[in-house]
Amino acid sequence: MVTLSIDGIECSYGSVDVLKDINFNVKSGEFLGILGPNGSGKTTLLKSISRVLKPKKGAILIGTENIYNMKTVDVAKQMAVVPQSTPVSFDFTALEVVLMGRNPHMARFKMEGKKDLEIAKKSMELTRTWEFADRPVTELSGGEIQRVIIARALTQEPQILLLDEPTTHLDISNQLEIMDLIKHLCETQKLLIVAVFHDFNLAARYCDSIILLKDGKIVAAGKSNDTLTSENVKKVFSVNTIVKNHPITGQLHVIPISRPIILQPKSLIVHLICGGGTGSPIMKTLLDEGYRVTAGVLNLLDTDQETAQLLSIPTTNEAPFSPITTEAHKANLQMISKANVLVVTPTQFGDGNLRNLDAAETALKQGIPTVLLENGPMGERDFTNGKATEYLKRLKTKGATTVKSTSELVQFLDNLELKNNKENNH
Repeated sequence: MVTLSIDGIECSYGSVDVLKDINFNVKSGEFLGILGPNGSGKTTLLKSISRVLKPKKGAILIGTENIYNMKTVDVAKQMAVVPQSTPVSFDFTALEVVLMGRNPHMARFKMEGKKDLEIAKKSMELTRTWEFADRPVTELSGGEIQRVIIARALTQEPQILLLDEPTTHLDISNQLEIMDLIKHLCETQKLLIVAVFHDFNLAARYCDSIILLKDGKIVAAGKSNDTLTSENVKKVFSVNTIVKNHPITGQLHVIPISRPIILQPKSLIVHLICGGGTGSPIMKTLLDEGYRVTAGVLNLLDTDQETAQLLSIPTTNEAPFSPITTEAHKANLQMISKANVLVVTPTQFGDGNLRNLDAAETALKQGIPTVLLENGPMGERDFTNGKATEYLKRLKTKGATTVKSTSELVQFLDNLELKNNKENNH
């Protein structure tokens, strides 16, 4: 069992402060991920831990011993580093590069023995590099070289493994394979792992805990689920995100939401009746197209409500898991009266949100163009004993337009925008 303790370190390059008062502890069998924007100090932190850059203040301890008071060879026996990139200019074979990981364990001028070769072969088999053991590394792809470097680190038989964006040069298949391997070693061999990531979801998938860095300071630290929140990501990266547990894997999933620069905003206001995530992609698309969007009635904590909040879309809301009250219904009708178009997404309807279809019927009576986005049988999402289906039938009879996709919806809105502009110009 080993513990890595970072105790109040501060680092600088000349007169430029890069890290300020960094404190955290990691134990054997724990996987810590470090995330932050470019220039936040992630790589500098790894350099400091790996004895490349000595802190001007604070201490880095393995157990109770300061690594800067230890011999280099003793640190190397306990800690291995996988850098972001490893320039290779000599024609060493892959096996020769991997065997370099045995150097801390060998006497001076001693050649590798049978045990060293066995350890190297095992590491190469784990990283699927044994198949090109005899090939010069100068002939390997970037991804293959990265796997060789990881094999070299494993051959070092460390208790602590530091990785600086270890999957940068790998395709998605190799990324998952390498990360699965590293996670497996963390769990089965109790390897202590500290890794820098630029991918939220890769970090969320594999890390037990996460540190978010910004401007050389820790903004948030703790268990992945507690640290990777929309608020923290916004604070550190200035990016809006939706953070949810993935419906299939159950793992934390971070979805960045970008807001494009709209040179010519559209004049139409589009009101969405949605819920359960059916409105989220439509909100994003309509904003990207330059339309102003409102939505309601949405229950608080509903996916669409959270998306609307992130995108600064005005909504009428109701308490979580509660039926639409008269007050919320009236507020929704008031918001609809200011819209130019109403769109009903293919959400589920129960007795609790049936009033939203009543609001759609009211909008149509007031002459507001109403669009029904349908992508499947209504019966599969009608939990009102047919009441919702009857509402939709009446809407169609009274002139509501039906579209089958978001692209058809955008085309309809673009045509309506063009028509309104022509009428306003005459």
